[in-house]
Amino acid sequence: MAAFTLAHLSDPHLAPLPELRLRELAGKRALGYLNWKRNRHLIHRRDVLDAIVADIKAQSPDHIAITGDLVNLALPDEFTQARAWLEGVGLPADVTVVPGNHDAYVRATQHRIADWQDFSCGDAQAAAADPAFPFVRRRGPLTLIGVSSAVPTAPFMATGTLGRDQIDALDRTLSQLTDDAGFRVLLIHHPLQSKSAYKRLTDADALLTLIKRHRIDLVLHGHDHIHSTMWVEGPHGRVPAIGVPSASAVAHGHTPAAAYNLFSIMREGDIWRCEQQVRGFVGDGIADVRNVRVI
Repeated sequence: MAAFTLAHLSDPHLAPLPELRLRELAGKRALGYLNWKRNRHLIHRRDVLDAIVADIKAQSPDHIAITGDLVNLALPDEFTQARAWLEGVGLPADVTVVPGNHDAYVRATQHRIADWQDFSCGDAQAAAADPAFPFVRRRGPLTLIGVSSAVPTAPFMATGTLGRDQIDALDRTLSQLTDDAGFRVLLIHHPLQSKSAYKRLTDADALLTLIKRHRIDLVLHGHDHIHSTMWVEGPHGRVPAIGVPSASAVAHGHTPAAAYNLFSIMREGDIWRCEQQVRGFVGDGIADVRNVRVI
């Protein structure tokens, strides 16, 4: 069987910001706007993101996963911009998206995640009016499981929460996959472990308990804007949880420049093999950063 290639990018933070209306700059958005004008607009660049997407397309992956934070302040026009950008990345059948905390930045536009519903729905949910999490998509040998940790938070907070209802639904979904032989990839925005109280997944322990009981082969996330690999306990051994830098970022401080992951996945007898190729900006161009066998 030929290897299936899954590309993973995250946190595009699409720039530039659309024209703002004064009434939209209230509460958390006002603080976010000041932060954007002071420094974030220098870090997140559309030309960088466009170069990353072009390089992904040049690798001809079988599928693309995007783990959230398409927008910045959750302005209504940002969701329109994000929809147009997604259509440029690929067809809904070829691109799977889960939302991030910036996509639910304020409660008033949390529902706008539905603008890209066809990129964030399960195989049996295409006609649904609103996003429903968790969802399951089967692509080649992969079983993609999408969850949403995107919730509005107070100023200066960037935490994520799945919530009891979604945790219970994920438990039921994974129980129904008992006979599913596919390579299971869990997509989530927030990392499963965090040293930062204001950026953490608040109910990570409940999710880790599920992963310990139900087979998940790979977890992909964003949020921290860094290269990361952590290992969590699964029913048959350790499970890799892998993060990636922002797909639009220039290097700044201790945060690396934009990059993405390519996973080559194939089954050898009764064993899955997964190899990770990291491609990102090195100097003025995009090149291989690292190649490693994950599983």
